[in-house]
Amino acid sequence: MKQIKWLLLLCALLAVVSIAFIGVFVAEKSILGTCISIVFAMTFMGTGFTLKRKINVQS
Repeated sequence: MKQIKWLLLLCALLAVVSIAFIGVFVAEKSILGTCISIVFAMTFMGTGFTLKRKINVQS
């Protein structure tokens, strides 16, 4: 069984939470909250993909 990559799991969970907050802020009609959540989601997803690529290159 492969080991869990905790940092990648954390990035994925933070991205999911950020995407969920996008829906919450859209429902509350908060433009600022929606924009901040989109930025966080893109940041966490980008960080996760970058880390995964670095891990795959090292292997």
